Amino acid sequence: MSDKAFLEYNGEKYEFPVIKGTEEELAIDIKSLRSVSKGLITIDPGYKNTGSCESAITFLDGEKGILRYRGYSIEELAEKADFLEVAYLLIFGELPNAEQLKNFHEDIKEESHIDEEMKKILHGFPKSAHPMGVLSSLTSALIAFNPSSVNVTSEKEMYHAIVRILAKFPVLVAWTMRKKKGLPLDYGDDTLGYVENIHKMMFKKPTQEYLKNPIIIDALDKLLILHADHEQNCSTSTVRIVGSSHAGLFASLSAGISALWGPLHGGANQAVLEMLEAIEADGGDTKKYMAKAKDKSDPFRLMGFGHRVYKNFDPRAKIIKVAADEVLADLGIDDPILEIAKGLEKEALEDPYFVDRKLYPNVDFYSGIIYRALGIPTEMFTVMFALGRLPGWIAQWREMRLNGEPIGRPRQVYTGENHRPFKKLDDRK
Repeated sequence: MSDKAFLEYNGEKYEFPVIKGTEEELAIDIKSLRSVSKGLITIDPGYKNTGSCESAITFLDGEKGILRYRGYSIEELAEKADFLEVAYLLIFGELPNAEQLKNFHEDIKEESHIDEEMKKILHGFPKSAHPMGVLSSLTSALIAFNPSSVNVTSEKEMYHAIVRILAKFPVLVAWTMRKKKGLPLDYGDDTLGYVENIHKMMFKKPTQEYLKNPIIIDALDKLLILHADHEQNCSTSTVRIVGSSHAGLFASLSAGISALWGPLHGGANQAVLEMLEAIEADGGDTKKYMAKAKDKSDPFRLMGFGHRVYKNFDPRAKIIKVAADEVLADLGIDDPILEIAKGLEKEALEDPYFVDRKLYPNVDFYSGIIYRALGIPTEMFTVMFALGRLPGWIAQWREMRLNGEPIGRPRQVYTGENHRPFKKLDDRK
């Protein structure tokens, strides 16, 4: 196979190198196109066929349903590792040994306090504020309390910044939910594990002792692992492009949170529950809505089924389906919304229309079910997604800065008016 690609236009032929990734992915390197062709560019709305970087963090193959972090399969990591191990792997490139993991956790606990003045910012939001807007603002506000920029060439400074945000972000998540539910703000417990501590900060009631439920903690741990990174999606590429201007880590993460907010990205699991609630309000007839989903002339869209990247199955959905079944069985919840969800799942897995088109329930479908069962408000679902994605964003930002990538600056094809003379106000019709 030739390691060159050729583009011919207007009688001129241009040659470009072909880059091969470690998983045999091929990419035409066109960074010199505009200079050698005297202005010719490519256009790719949505960047579906454009690689913005070379990355060693996450590999996914949508056709084969493969997802790996740093070479480890998502199936094996979800079964054998915990979220903090996976965070360390994504950020630093290797799974930690026992001493590294212990020190990592101890360092995180040491940084888990939040400046009391942050509470003033939180209290300034009305209870009606969307939690994603609150979280983005609080993350950005951290900059005011940590104003010094990070020297990315210093391993010590970089490590300290990473530990600091991994420590403080779960507190902000918990406070955001407790504000929404009218509960007093709670701090963590250094005797608990990372995910256990998150659960305690979110749910402990002031009049009750915190009791750990291993099934719930395991399900949360798996959900966070499954959401930890997903290659160059909308929010991750946002973090990288904002960071490419040498904006700080916290500012870049805040931008990523805002990108994740959209219903076509991180807001998909919220959209699933809103769909289920609408079905319940209409009588709860799942067969009616499955028929509407198959009717091309019907505007109804079945949320939580299929995936824009995975063309066969979402490997994360297979893992979290088991956890969802375990959580529902353990809690024994009698909830019509969850019954509708189980009905849609059963019909989709048996209906030839959905099976033939590989429109299986995805990770957003099952994560929404679990969060609903745990009593997490629907508007908090995307916040939970952000909590899981945090180490992936950090890893991508760190890789981008250490690789010395140039500032992001996409081109465009202008389609507006040609040059025209200015008209005085009285001459305009």
